[in-house]
Amino acid sequence: MTGKRRVVITGLGVAAPIGIGIEAFWEGLLQRRCGIKRIESFDPSGFPCQVGGELPPFQLGDFIPKGYRKSAKVMARDIMIAVVCAYHAVRDAGLNTKCIIERGEAAGQPNVDSTRFGANIGAGLICADLNELAGALATAADENGKFDFRRWGAEGMNNLTPLWLLKFLPNMLACHVTIVHDAQAPSNTITCGEASSHLAIGEAFRTIARGDADVCICGGAESKINPMAVARPLLCGRLNTQSNDAPDKACRPFGKDRLGTAPAEGGGLVILEALDHARARKARVYAEVTGFGASSNTSSWSRPDPKGRAIAVALHKSLYDAGLKADDIDLASPLGAGIAEHDAAELAGWNDVFGERLGRTYALATRGAVGTNGAGSGAIDLAAAVMAVHRSTVPASINTADLDLSCRFRFVQGDPRDARLRTAVSLGYALAGGQCAALVLRKFEE
Repeated sequence: MTGKRRVVITGLGVAAPIGIGIEAFWEGLLQRRCGIKRIESFDPSGFPCQVGGELPPFQLGDFIPKGYRKSAKVMARDIMIAVVCAYHAVRDAGLNTKCIIERGEAAGQPNVDSTRFGANIGAGLICADLNELAGALATAADENGKFDFRRWGAEGMNNLTPLWLLKFLPNMLACHVTIVHDAQAPSNTITCGEASSHLAIGEAFRTIARGDADVCICGGAESKINPMAVARPLLCGRLNTQSNDAPDKACRPFGKDRLGTAPAEGGGLVILEALDHARARKARVYAEVTGFGASSNTSSWSRPDPKGRAIAVALHKSLYDAGLKADDIDLASPLGAGIAEHDAAELAGWNDVFGERLGRTYALATRGAVGTNGAGSGAIDLAAAVMAVHRSTVPASINTADLDLSCRFRFVQGDPRDARLRTAVSLGYALAGGQCAALVLRKFEE
């Protein structure tokens, strides 16, 4: 096990297409709710894929102090999602941060030392607001309607607010979260696609374990629901373009008939805490983090290794770090993007490490319910695994009834299954870039 300090999870903040807040999200999983529908936030009719996972409506002002609401003007959608997740995470953990006190939801002084409160948040490539950008570009066109660099410098740029760029820097997720909650210990931003959340949580785990912080807020958030974010995976052939009339069947993790994934938005932030710190404030503990492993696919930056070697390395490392073997794991949490070549590579990695044990290990895949949420995917998956261990319950994994013949995962169908879960391993990997990471959880015991 890494370090000398035990690290536990005391708070969960999730924003997913099936619910905002950990209880709403968990209830959505138990009820087999699907959050993938026809996209409503923009007109998708020009795209071959017209479905995606959008968050339920929310008002940002409900999650920040009144005096901070002006800052919402420089928050892109990704930043807003992170801020919402942060509020839910600290509230769920019972932390009286600067935000909670200023909102009048707690009295007195914060119950966490800001200088020992860190942050690690995964982010994606935040897409520019097309309405703002198009308006500015229109004023930079010459007499023939072509873009003119001189006019852009003289007129076009003047149609953007001076703070415009601050809406789209990936580190602004962590920036706003740490300012709102006054987290002054080590802070970091990780931009490694769908592996970002696992890497961010793993780094926070090590930061606390080695004694550089007592509490960390960590995870990831991203929105893939905008024209630019839909266009990119379409060009790479990763989206399902044949299920516009059946959005609830669009993403089929490891299915025989999988046709690609569905774009989505969302994320999650969790509160990691040193066990001694959690005990001192009598915090509720969901689970203990006991292992972390990371790796990289060196065969290609754009395509998965068919043998899943990097995935197997990350899984092996996490188990070794936790002092466990594959036979010790009770729940597997795969990414399960529903993309043929990626699912095949992931299966190869899991099979390499677990072999036939997978058939005796419960599994939980959320992509069929929430789509692929970019940098927020891993935190959503981890939160689901944490709740499964904490509640000794495995929800159904929708759209996993007809699996690929090479798939050994034991997904629950129908009603949730009561199960004695002591340990779980959650895996995340980037669909482009090759980064992989895995985390091992254990049911908390004194």
